[in-house]
Amino acid sequence: MADSTNGESGIIAQYQTFLQDPEISTPVAIFKALTEFVRDNAAPTMSEFMETLEGAAQSIRDDSQKTRRTAQGQHKATIATLAGVDLFMRFVTRNAHDFSLSAKSFEDFKDHLLSRAALILEKAFTARIKTAEIGAEFVQDNSVILVHAYSRVVMSVLYHAANVQNKRFKVYVTEGRPNSEGLNAVKALREAGIPCRAILDSAVGYIVDKVDMVFVGAEGVVENGGVINQIGTYQIALVANSLGKPVYAVAESYKFVRVYPLNQYDLPAATPEIVSFTSRRKSFSSNGESETSLEATNPSVDYTPPQYVTLLLTDLGVLTPSGVSDELIKLYL
Repeated sequence: MADSTNGESGIIAQYQTFLQDPEISTPVAIFKALTEFVRDNAAPTMSEFMETLEGAAQSIRDDSQKTRRTAQGQHKATIATLAGVDLFMRFVTRNAHDFSLSAKSFEDFKDHLLSRAALILEKAFTARIKTAEIGAEFVQDNSVILVHAYSRVVMSVLYHAANVQNKRFKVYVTEGRPNSEGLNAVKALREAGIPCRAILDSAVGYIVDKVDMVFVGAEGVVENGGVINQIGTYQIALVANSLGKPVYAVAESYKFVRVYPLNQYDLPAATPEIVSFTSRRKSFSSNGESETSLEATNPSVDYTPPQYVTLLLTDLGVLTPSGVSDELIKLYL
């Protein structure tokens, strides 16, 4: 069997290198890293190739679990990793099946796989642009918009609406605790000439009656059309829904993932310590919880059920939450 130990350790370094690009999302970084792994893979047979590839994919999954909470501005959600790994493994499995029905050599299969991967990556890099064009159509002139923290695809929607469609609007941005990513969004929007204000996460209920619509990003879009995103998205959707404000979830199609959470505690990530208490008295006798300990014991993402999402704005077009399962079926066939 081909020795893949160095390959599996090297893929983590390569994956982390791709993540340093602020414009590359987690699923795309994973797809790129696994493509390079295929290019360098020396396995002589299909069975050994698939075994080493699965090992590399699992090493990325394991790394995501260990480094789920990272520094400000970096990728942090396990669901995005799952989406990226599933996307690539589905792609390889489909092509492997076609290969098994042909008389081509294993090297021909690898060449075909790499050429197809290049096309998919090219499409992935344009997905955010297409999503921005579609999402900007929902930005109304002279409207007031609420966005949650910092989302690259939501920022692209706002830029397109302002700079390409020349629409005038104002934006409220939630701070996005615990790492306050929303402040980065405010800075970027002001540099783009878009009027905006930062608000506390706890002020959403106070301000939402003043907004016309809500835009949120997504780390993952699940089978039932619900959204897994930065913590706080669920409560924003709840408040907006109660006041009749539309909630638009903006996401590229490579973030669609075959997961069906039943509740907040059924996500593909470790359940945070905040949902349980210990009976030991000493755990309540500290002088207080630091910001670091709060971040470590609280969740980084939450799940917004589909009934609180008005529409999904994607590069595939405008979808109702119920339409996500149909698109997933197409992707997996």
